[in-house]
Amino acid sequence: KFFAGTDSAPHETAAKESSCGCAGVYTAHGAIELYAEAFDNVGKLDLLEGFLSLHGAKFYGLDVNQEKVTLVKKRWDVPAKYDF
Repeated sequence: KFFAGTDSAPHETAAKESSCGCAGVYTAHGAIELYAEAFDNVGKLDLLEGFLSLHGAKFYGLDVNQEKVTLVKKRWDVPAKYDF
């Protein structure tokens, strides 16, 4: 089974916008929303909880987090940048 992973290592703009910039797109701020949209787009929203919460914990032998997240479908514009 597969489970979620994010690029949670933000880099300063100068490091990203250089000839040897840091690869990747920082998505940790909106990972749940992005995964939810992707799963919804292919009609598999019912598999999202396992992907985000259950399969990784089982793989690593960890307890499942007992906190809950409620998703609400509405428009959200990602900020152009986040300050460090």
